[in-house]
Amino acid sequence: MILFILLVAAYGLLVRRPLDRVLAERRARTSGAVEQARGAISAAEAETAVYEGKLRAAKAEIFQARDQKLKLWNAERDAALDQARNATQERVRAARQEVEQSVAGARKQIESVSVELSAQVLRAVLPAGVTSSEVAQ
Repeated sequence: MILFILLVAAYGLLVRRPLDRVLAERRARTSGAVEQARGAISAAEAETAVYEGKLRAAKAEIFQARDQKLKLWNAERDAALDQARNATQERVRAARQEVEQSVAGARKQIESVSVELSAQVLRAVLPAGVTSSEVAQ
């Protein structure tokens, strides 16, 4: 029995304690590495969040600049359309005035020609001795 106790004591001193120490050191290193990994992961997540925020801000700036550019282009297009519309309306007004003047001139010409034609028709239709004033009565 003494030999067994000595064997157990020797096992405890020579094998068990160094093995426990190595296992504890390994556990400490493993848990330390895990904690370092967790810390690195959390730092990476924080940096990722910062980069995502910067990316969102950059996208917002790009969209805002794009919207401003589109508004500017739309304003320029509207101004050009208004200018073209005004120029076209002015041309239409000028053309209408020309047409109205042509119509007025044509009416005067038709009236003067119609008087002459009616006189010629009366001369051709009436006998030689009858005047147009006698027919009008």
